[in-house]
Amino acid sequence: MDLRHVPGARERGWYLALMAPNVKGPNYAWLDPSRLYCHPQGLQDCVADLLQPFCGDSIDLVAGIDAMGFILGAAAAAVLRKGFLAIRKAGHLCVETLAQPYTDYSGRQKLMEIRTDVVAPGLRVLLVDQWVETGGTMRAAIELVERQGGPRGRPVPAGVAAICIEDSEGGRWLRERYKCAHCVPPRLQPRFDRHQ
Repeated sequence: MDLRHVPGARERGWYLALMAPNVKGPNYAWLDPSRLYCHPQGLQDCVADLLQPFCGDSIDLVAGIDAMGFILGAAAAAVLRKGFLAIRKAGHLCVETLAQPYTDYSGRQKLMEIRTDVVAPGLRVLLVDQWVETGGTMRAAIELVERQGGPRGRPVPAGVAAICIEDSEGGRWLRERYKCAHCVPPRLQPRFDRHQ
């Protein structure tokens, strides 16, 4: 991979070709976006595409989901000049937390945690992850944010952003309820949904 090469015509999603297919078997995601993050222009364009639908929206905080959502979430927070909140797998935060069980894309039961001293009532939080397959992980993160209510109301998810939001039952659930952004052009969506 040449990290210096940038195509002359950079159409939306050009950087998706930088991702590498799974060569390790069924216990891993079908596609690995981490090579995209190594390409300076690819990463910048990916983050710009994710944030474009939220231009002009009120966003107070960006939350990234453990672990690869930390990369895109922190990059988005830097571009927006907002703070970044890490939503962690259980057992990694040494402060008071709220926990939420969930089932990940592979069908494994897990527990996610969020610190309780950052998300305030009325705060608008953009939730970012690398990928949404079944939607279970993102849904748990949304529930954690929404549970931190109070007398002035609950925090509000400003939206959901990921490189790909698959057209799964969980992906459709998210799209029906929240503003969503992802980088896959409509003509390529069926291939991503079929993991091709």
